[in-house]
Amino acid sequence: MMTNDAIKQALAEGGLVETRDYVLDVRYAAGNYDRFPQLAGELAQAGASVLLTNTIAGVRAAQRLSPPVRIVMISINDPVGNGLVASLARPGGNTTGMSTLSEDLTVKLLDLVRELLPGAKSVAALFNPSNPSNPILLEKTRKAANAVAMTIIPVELKSSAMLGDAFSAISAGHPDVLLLVPDLGTTVDLGDRIAALALAQKLPSIAIVPEYAKFGGLFGYGVSSDYLFAKSAYFVKRIFEGASPAELPVEQPTQLELAVNLKVARALGLTVPPALLARADKVIED
Repeated sequence: MMTNDAIKQALAEGGLVETRDYVLDVRYAAGNYDRFPQLAGELAQAGASVLLTNTIAGVRAAQRLSPPVRIVMISINDPVGNGLVASLARPGGNTTGMSTLSEDLTVKLLDLVRELLPGAKSVAALFNPSNPSNPILLEKTRKAANAVAMTIIPVELKSSAMLGDAFSAISAGHPDVLLLVPDLGTTVDLGDRIAALALAQKLPSIAIVPEYAKFGGLFGYGVSSDYLFAKSAYFVKRIFEGASPAELPVEQPTQLELAVNLKVARALGLTVPPALLARADKVIED
C-alpha cells in the first residue's frame, strides 16, 4: 500500500517540500478495480498535475482522463506487454515510471524454495484473476515448475472477502509451500493476513516483496518499497522540473533484497541453510 508517510519521506529525500512544491492527495480502491475511473476523475477534478499509481487498472483509468494528466507508475508488471507504454526506452504518451521484474523474480522464488525445501514438489500459487498480469505470470511459473518436476496448484483470490475460501482450497490441495503471485492487494495489502493464515496451517509462504518476511512470511525476495518510492520521487521531480513523461525512459529495478524470517522458520520446524542465510540482506529473528 502506498502510505502517506512513505511517499512524503521519499519526496522529501528527493528535495521536494510539502505545501511549497506539492500537496499529496491519496485515494484507495481497496481492491475494487471498478472504482479506479471514479478515483482518477476525482483527483483530476481536484487539480492533480501528476498521478502516482501502482496497479495496471489504475494506470489505464488515469490514461483515459481528458484532458490528460501526467502519470508515474510506482511499480507495474510488464507495462509494455500490458499496453501501457510504447517501450521502456521511449514510453510515449503521458506515462513513465518503474517496471517490475516480476516474471524473473517469481521464477527465482522457485529456485529459493528448492534450496530451502529440497523435498518440495507442490506449490499453491495464490493469484488475482482480475489483475491482467497474474494469469500470464501464473503460466510462466507453471512452466518453470514443470521443468524441475514441481506442480503448481492455482488458487484464485479476487478480494479480501474470499480469503477464507482461498485458504480452504489451499488446505485441500496439501501443498508444500504457498507462493503469492505478484499483485499489490495480495502481497502487500493482505500480506500480513495471508502470512498468518499460512503459518496457522504450518505452510511456508513466500513472495517477491521483501517486506513479506516482515509481515510474517518465510521469506521475500524482490524490490523494496523504499526503493520504489525513491524512484517514484525522482520521476515526479523530473516532471516538475519540466521533463515530459514521454521522454523519460521507464526504468527497471537494479536493487534486489532477500529477507528471511527465522522466527517463522523455527515455527515451521525448518532450518535455513547457512549459504542462503549468508545471502540474506535482512534476517528477522523476533
